[in-house]
This record gives sequence, C-alpha cells and structure tokens, in this order.
Amino acid sequence: MYYIGIDIGSTAAKVSVFEEDNLIKNFTMPTGWSSVETSKSIKEKLEKENIKIDESKVIATGYGRISVPYADKTITEITCHGKGTHYLLGTDATVIDIGGQDTKIITLENGKVSNFTMNDKCAAGTGRFLELMANTLGVSIDELAEMALSGDDVNITSMCTVFAESEVISLIGAGTKRESIARGIVNSITGRVYALLHKHGTTDTIFLTGGLCEVEPFVTLLSEKLQNEVKTSDLARYAGAIGAALLAKSI
Repeated sequence: MYYIGIDIGSTAAKVSVFEEDNLIKNFTMPTGWSSVETSKSIKEKLEKENIKIDESKVIATGYGRISVPYADKTITEITCHGKGTHYLLGTDATVIDIGGQDTKIITLENGKVSNFTMNDKCAAGTGRFLELMANTLGVSIDELAEMALSGDDVNITSMCTVFAESEVISLIGAGTKRESIARGIVNSITGRVYALLHKHGTTDTIFLTGGLCEVEPFVTLLSEKLQNEVKTSDLARYAGAIGAALLAKSI
C-alpha cells in the first residue's frame, strides 16, 4: 500500500510517497496556472513509476488541495506541516513556513499543532516577494541571498510589494550597491517574520519549512534576525506533503 501526500502551493507542488512506513519518493513541479492540470500531471508521473492511485491512499493539502479529484481527503496545510515537521525533526518546535502566498507560524506540542498565526493576504514577507525583488535585481533568489550576506543594512519600508519594488528601483538609480539592496530586501522579509513570531510566541527550537529552507544564506540571515538558530532539513520543503502522506495512514 502506498500513502501519498500532495501539497499544492501557489507556486510549487510537492509530492511525498510512503510505501508502508518507508518514505520512498519526493518530487516537486511548478503549480503553473492551473492546480487541476498540476494534479493531473502528478497522477501521470506517479503511475508511470508504477505507483497506482487506485491502490493508494491520497491526502491533498495546500493552496490547491481542492483541485485534486482523486484525493481521499483534504487537510489544511497547518496540520500537515506540523505532522511533517515532527517526523523530520523528531521533537516539538515552532515552525516557520514561508510560502509563496503567505507566512505561517505553527507551534507543536506533543507532536500536534497547538497554535498558529498567519500573515495577512499580502505578498510582502513571502517567497513571492523575494522572487519579484530578485527579478528586479536580475538575479536568482539564491544569488540575492548570497549577495545579502556582504551587504550593508538598507531600509525598504513599504508594506506593499509594488511600492517596495519602486523603492528598489530608486535605490538602483541612486547607485546603491546591489549587495546592500539585497540585504534590505532580505531584512524586509526577516523583519516581518520576526514581528509575526513576536506576536505568536516561540519555543527554543525553530524549524523553517518551505522552499526558502534550501537557501542557506537566507537561513543564516533569518537566524541572525531572530537571534536564535533556525534549524531546517534537506526535506523541509516537503514537510506539508510528508505530513499529508503520514495522515493518509489513518484513513
């Protein structure tokens, strides 16, 4: 029996597959313009690898979870990220999930979600914001974060992504070093995470999930801002999908 977790976010879809108790596969693909089409592509990829949907239990989560017609059940990403994080970390923690659409802070107690906080529905402080700002500087997200390590602090004050982009363009025009602009962009995100975390409260252990967990310079700068080591994992990007797959065992 296969247990499949499908986490369709606003920018990327993540899939995790367990065969009984063994995690055997993880993969991602762009969400694209249609979550429905993405779910079809996921099914085709799985069945090409002889993982039959009809012989599996499937739970969908994330922004596009209602667009997976073959899912046996849908569960919120809050629950799935909590479950997946506990599997990866093996202990309770405060989870920071910086997604493409929103940022979530989740508290785990005894392996279960006890509390969560989300930012408002705005791209500022999210992965999408970082992507847009990186495009403005003509670099990748990884390059932007690496540049930020050697930059001076620059304030980017706008809460709105459109106005923040105008600030970045003005800084470029004023001859500000790209490294410092990059630092200001990352500070804008880490500052919002700090404010959200301060409002929510935190435990000693902080764990970062989502795509930015793979960007080491960003993890370093977030740790610096929070004055606390931010832990992560090679599989933290799949926390939601792993949690969904684990929860599929109970249906």
